[in-house]
Amino acid sequence: MDIIYDDQLGKLMEDILMKVAVQFSKREEAKALGILLRHSPGMILRNRIYVISEEAVRALRRARVKFAELSREGETRAREGVIAGERI
Repeated sequence: MDIIYDDQLGKLMEDILMKVAVQFSKREEAKALGILLRHSPGMILRNRIYVISEEAVRALRRARVKFAELSREGETRAREGVIAGERI
């Protein structure tokens, strides 16, 4: 068994706890579902928007699933079209 040092554990916990809101097209959502079921205890919202972990985001990118990243938890600056603090 590998030893996880404090800084590694902190990064691991950040990856699991950091939440990212993403949106898929219908086609990409179908490709993403299997990955999401394995990697993230996320939340599904309307219009194919998912709130998932940073770990799941990386898994989707490795699988070349296309999605729009809408926001990240703790992000201080607003993305274009999204007001900081706005509920999705």
